[in-house]
Amino acid sequence: MVTTMSSRVESLASSGILSIPKEYIRPKEELTSIGNIFEEEMKEEGPQLPTIDLKDIESEDKEVREKCREALKKAAMEWGVMHIVNHGISTELMDRVRVAGQAFFDQPIEEKEKYANDQASGKIQGYGSKLANNASGQLEWEDYFFHLAYPEDKRDLSIWPKTPSDYIPATSEYAKELRGLATKILSVLSLGLGLEEDRLEKEVGGIEELLLQMKINYYPKCPQPELALGVEAHTDVSALTFILHNMVPGLQLFYNDKWVTAKCVPNSIVMHIGDTIEILSNGKYKSILHRGLVNKERVRISWAVFCEPPKEKIILKPLSETVSETEPPLFPPRTFSQHIEHKLFRRSQEALEKKSVLPN
Repeated sequence: MVTTMSSRVESLASSGILSIPKEYIRPKEELTSIGNIFEEEMKEEGPQLPTIDLKDIESEDKEVREKCREALKKAAMEWGVMHIVNHGISTELMDRVRVAGQAFFDQPIEEKEKYANDQASGKIQGYGSKLANNASGQLEWEDYFFHLAYPEDKRDLSIWPKTPSDYIPATSEYAKELRGLATKILSVLSLGLGLEEDRLEKEVGGIEELLLQMKINYYPKCPQPELALGVEAHTDVSALTFILHNMVPGLQLFYNDKWVTAKCVPNSIVMHIGDTIEILSNGKYKSILHRGLVNKERVRISWAVFCEPPKEKIILKPLSETVSETEPPLFPPRTFSQHIEHKLFRRSQEALEKKSVLPN
C-alpha cells in the first residue's frame, strides 16, 4: 500500500481540524508529563541533560584531555544522552543542513510525493509517514524523509531531494564530518571500558561497514498536543545517534523514573548512545528511553543521523572484557537485524496485551 497524500500528517494539520483523529490519540498511560513543551523547557528544577564540551577531547595536555574524556564517559554511563558543543562541525554547515532540509519540507506536498517511499514493498528510503507498526494501531504526529547518507559508495543519490540544490552537497559534507566525529566518540568510549582505542569502532563495522542513516523528522503544529506524540517512547537501536533540530523543544528523556525535557542549546548536537553500544558494553553505557512531543504554535524539525552496524555481518553481544562473575552478560547474542526484530515483536506483544485488557 502506497501512502496517499491525505494520510500525511502535514495535510491533516493544515486542513483546519480542531481535534486529532482517534488513531493519533495516545493511550492514557503514555500521556504523563505531557504539558506545554515551551513551559516544560523553561523549568529549572530537577535534573538537566548534561552538556559536554569536546574542545579538549584531543588536547596535547594529558590532564586536560582526560578531564574532557571523563565527562563524556560519565554522561554516557549516567544518562546515555547529552548535548555536545565544540564538536568541530561548523555552525555554517549545520545551518546549511537545516536550511536545505526545511526547504524540502516547505515544498508543496505534491512535490514531496515524488520521493514517496513504499514500506510495504521494502522501499524504506524517501518521503514517508509512520505506519502503525504495532497491534494498537497508534500513529505518530510526524512525516519524515529517510535515506542512507554514508559511506558514499553505498548511498543512492537518485532518491535524495534535488530541490533545494544545496541539499546533496550540504548533507554529504555533514555526514562525512559526523563520521569523523563518531570515530572520536567511539575511541573515548572504548578507552572508558579499558579497551583498545579502536575496539568499539571495529565491533560496529569499522570505516567500511558502519552506516549513517539520515532521518529528517517533520512535526507539524498539532491542535491537541497534550493527546499526541511526535515519536513514541523508544530507545535507539543504533550505536550512536546525532541530532540537530530547529531550536523548537520537544525531546524528553526518561531519567530516574521521570520525564525530563531537554533544553535547546545553541550550536549543540544532541548525541544518544544506542542499544548497540549498550549491548557491547554490557549495560555500562546507557541507551535511554526517549520520546518527541509536539505543540500548537511551531513546526518542529529534527535531523537524526543513526550510526548503525551492518544488519547481518556482526553478532552483537557483551564484549568479554565487560563480563565477569559478578557482572554476567545482560544481553543474548543477536545480529543487528535480529535485535530490531526482537524489539518490534516485543512492542507488538505488549500492545496486544494492552488491547486484551482494555474494555471494548
